[in-house]
Amino acid sequence: MKNSALKGALGALAVVGIALAAKKIAQRKRFMKGIFNEYGIKERSPFGFADRIREMDEEQYQELKGKFKKEFSSRCCRKDSKDNTVEA
Repeated sequence: MKNSALKGALGALAVVGIALAAKKIAQRKRFMKGIFNEYGIKERSPFGFADRIREMDEEQYQELKGKFKKEFSSRCCRKDSKDNTVEA
């Protein structure tokens, strides 16, 4: 009895994990589609994207780079700007 309840709980947890992963994938796909539309990239491949980056000036490139850093930055291991050390 105890073993089947554990399997059920793990199964439910797996379903929730898969749903969260699918949601994250959909968000990132939507972001990339927006970038392609915003910068007028017709070819939806890494090569078309790279060609468009080569054509950009420095200001446009830095703007695009900032958008990608904001969207794809890792939120798990962020270092705070505050220093939490205590001096004796």
